[in-house]
Amino acid sequence: MPEEISFSAGAAIACGTGTAFGALRRADVTGRDTVAVFGLGPIGQSAIQFAAALGAEVIAVDIAADRLARAGELGAHHIVDSSTTDAVEAIREITGGRGATVSIKSSGAPSARVAGTRCLGPWGRIALVGLGGNIEHDVSPDIVIKQISIIRSYTFSNVGMGECARFVAQHGIDVDALFTDRWKIEDAETAYKEFDQQVRGKAVIEF
Repeated sequence: MPEEISFSAGAAIACGTGTAFGALRRADVTGRDTVAVFGLGPIGQSAIQFAAALGAEVIAVDIAADRLARAGELGAHHIVDSSTTDAVEAIREITGGRGATVSIKSSGAPSARVAGTRCLGPWGRIALVGLGGNIEHDVSPDIVIKQISIIRSYTFSNVGMGECARFVAQHGIDVDALFTDRWKIEDAETAYKEFDQQVRGKAVIEF
């Protein structure tokens, strides 16, 4: 692990942050892309940081006001509140009708999977990252006619984690900014109760 990276950042890289990095790599994201990130938990926030570092135009989509505000701080160029706005229409408006070239679906909501596909232009790529739920599409217009590529990212080898860590160090990405809470080991029981509610972000329990 590069010396520039904290142990907490390294732990994130070994989990969701690394998964986000793998999704962008598999989607072959470059500075030519417009990347729509659906679901702005720790994985989505990591995807925003990496996509912005790669030079892509980043559109962040969620229903939570605090996460949307955080997305702007982490490098998103556009914010879409899908609780009040049709995300697909908003993305088409942002892109001048072209649609995004890549979408990262880090939400487990089926509606986000559908929107993440429909917001793409021809030859777009969607990376399915969030777990749970099913997905239903009108296959011809949503996928086949537009020739959409569907990929996934779950976990990867220590070689991939090393590549991610080096990228973080070289680009000065603040992975520690993902952590909303820090606890001491003696507070672990309280920490787990808090996070079992799944309404917060990402936490560190420090020894």
